[in-house]
Amino acid sequence: MPAPIPAFGLGTFRLTGQTVIDSVKTALELGYRLIDTAQIYGNEADIGQAIAESSVPRGEIFLTTKIWTDNLGGDKLIASLKDSLARLRTEQVDLTLIHWPSPGNAVPLPEYMAALAEAKAHGLTRQIGVSNFTIALLDQAIDAVGADQISTNQIEVHPYLQNRKLTDHARQRGIHVTSYMTLAYGQVLQDPVIQRIAQAHQASPAQVALAWALQQGYAVIPSSTKRDNLAANLRARELRLSDDDMAAIAQLDRGTRLANPEGIAPAWD
Repeated sequence: MPAPIPAFGLGTFRLTGQTVIDSVKTALELGYRLIDTAQIYGNEADIGQAIAESSVPRGEIFLTTKIWTDNLGGDKLIASLKDSLARLRTEQVDLTLIHWPSPGNAVPLPEYMAALAEAKAHGLTRQIGVSNFTIALLDQAIDAVGADQISTNQIEVHPYLQNRKLTDHARQRGIHVTSYMTLAYGQVLQDPVIQRIAQAHQASPAQVALAWALQQGYAVIPSSTKRDNLAANLRARELRLSDDDMAAIAQLDRGTRLANPEGIAPAWD
């Protein structure tokens, strides 16, 4: 069995250059072991450098990257992943995701899922999965390669977008969920309900939002460039919210979607 995806990791979206190098090195020093990147982030080489310069051995790090939509063709996917590996200075990543389903189904889903499975068979990635897949697309991916091959569906989940239809369906199909934008770009940190719960637990609002996701079995990958915030976020693993806390946060769902790129996003559930 492949190693399970760590429940807590570092996201690197919008971080490049020395900023992401410092963020990754600090996170690893503090005890983070999952680093999440993507071809489109433009920071794979920076992350490769940060890991190489870190005192943490590569074998202890769970490294995720994602295939961009331009590289989904069966003749492109594996070559693009090899380029990613070169930038990341590693022979194998731990998890490779399809970043977004092919816009307009330009590349048929069975084609790119088969190519991703082939990349795994070639040893380029230990595990494979998907990101931003709807219920219908997730079912198609399962039909293409089998549920046991799909390690996670990485989707936007936060108190203002709880995505229950999709997360419930993923659970029924045995697919793990990774939550991204768990803090909704900081919006939920200002929420009075989150703040009240944080105060009651002598915790930060960020810790409450992250603990809320962790308690539902999701992995989380918050990003930060500040050492204090990186350390504080990690402590969310120790926070246990009550049933009343969880019920109060459940009431905050308002369908606020932040990641919805025009021309790329699928027809959401």
